Amino acid sequence: MYKSILIATDGSELAGKGLAKGLELAAQLGAHVDIVNVSEPWAVGMYDAMGWSSGYEATPEYKQDREDAAQKILQPALQAAQAAGVADVKTHHVLDRYAADGIIDTAQACGSDLLVMTSHGHRGISRVLLGSQTAEVLARSTVPVLVIR
Repeated sequence: MYKSILIATDGSELAGKGLAKGLELAAQLGAHVDIVNVSEPWAVGMYDAMGWSSGYEATPEYKQDREDAAQKILQPALQAAQAAGVADVKTHHVLDRYAADGIIDTAQACGSDLLVMTSHGHRGISRVLLGSQTAEVLARSTVPVLVIR
């Protein structure tokens, strides 16, 4: 059935449920697992008189800080995979991309045949205001997406 599963996580409690379900499925199928965390672009920098950004995102520490934060999410996910009996697992950190873009690009690069992710299930105005990276992945993915709520 599925041989290569990509699981997206942001480290939240809800994403943990998606991780657990994805790992459970992978263990049952003997599938390879890729776990991805996407660090979205830094919001607002400081601007000089010419309008150029000269903020934190331009410093050498920025990339390391973002990588450290991602590893605080990915390392426990890797341990959860090993505890679930998934031996063939790899983690990925995507820097400065919106979640949907990073997830879709990683799935293509890894040759994933299933994506597992979570959705908060927002509706109405809260969905419009907050946006939905899950809806974006569902609309653009070329492989099946399993959404955990």
